[in-house]
Amino acid sequence: WISFAVIGGFVVLSLGAALMSATALARLQRQFGRLQRLGSYTLERQISEGGMATIYLARHALLKRPTAIKILKKQVATDEFIHRFEREVQLASQLLHPNTVEIYDFGRTREGQPYYVMEYLDGLTLAELVAHSGPVPAGRAIHILRQVGAALREAHLRGMIHRDVKPENVMLCRRGEADVVKLLDFGLVKNLEHAQTRDITKQLKILGTPRYMAPERILNPADVDARSDIYAVGAVGYFLLTGKPIFEGDNSLEITNQIMHAPAPRASASGVAGIPEALDALLATCLEKDRARRPQTAEAVIEALDRLASRLAWTQPDADAWWSAYRESRKAAAASTVAVPA
Repeated sequence: WISFAVIGGFVVLSLGAALMSATALARLQRQFGRLQRLGSYTLERQISEGGMATIYLARHALLKRPTAIKILKKQVATDEFIHRFEREVQLASQLLHPNTVEIYDFGRTREGQPYYVMEYLDGLTLAELVAHSGPVPAGRAIHILRQVGAALREAHLRGMIHRDVKPENVMLCRRGEADVVKLLDFGLVKNLEHAQTRDITKQLKILGTPRYMAPERILNPADVDARSDIYAVGAVGYFLLTGKPIFEGDNSLEITNQIMHAPAPRASASGVAGIPEALDALLATCLEKDRARRPQTAEAVIEALDRLASRLAWTQPDADAWWSAYRESRKAAAASTVAVPA
């Protein structure tokens, strides 16, 4: 009877797995008809969904490596949004820095929806990092911000401004070593070297919350330069150190008003201990409302962070220990989730 019970349990688990696979397959069929393949890639499951696009985990037919495919939604596939989507992949594919997400391929579905294929990142965004662990130690914040600055440095040298640097667009993952940063989502990139190219922000309202936007971007979305991204780096740094955004409010209008008129608070005034004075001062300078008073280049920010890193090192053993604890917490959370229905 014990043997029969064990075999029966395996049968039930197998049936459950088959049912889940069938459900996932049916969901993909509803969206893409009979095709679950895009070119050489097979869609496996949905990873995330935003207002404009859905991202799927996929696998190359021959290479077998996991990839992420971002597909523009049908309901937003207007000429302007298609132009923005295509421009995102065209510009991002020119960037070669290891802290920038790598683009592999581009195409369209049978229904005409544009999509692009990028490296699959198994990690968590900075927003998820803070939600999981709270404020980040100063050494780790410096380590993260330096990599964000390095990705931006290459973009700026190529005449590109990201314009949407925020915790949700910075991924932290393991790529040969722990705590590797990947800068995502170049959908709002502005190419300063081709001023004659239409800037779709003239036709689009500001998308999303303005929490990490520089004042000049709110005033005129088209009037930005490298210093607008530097403001966003300062805002992300404040978020990492304190566990909360610089300005908070009940709605975007209230937050926007603070960004335009209220002095940016110092991270050291948040009540979080252990924030070095030099790092606090650097972030405050990045958050100056007058961009002429901010660091003028990403290189200047990197140099300042390097000086701080020499005294507040975040080492690979530190990162490995954090990721090990994080994986254990994920396993424990998954086990508790399974145990609740039982």
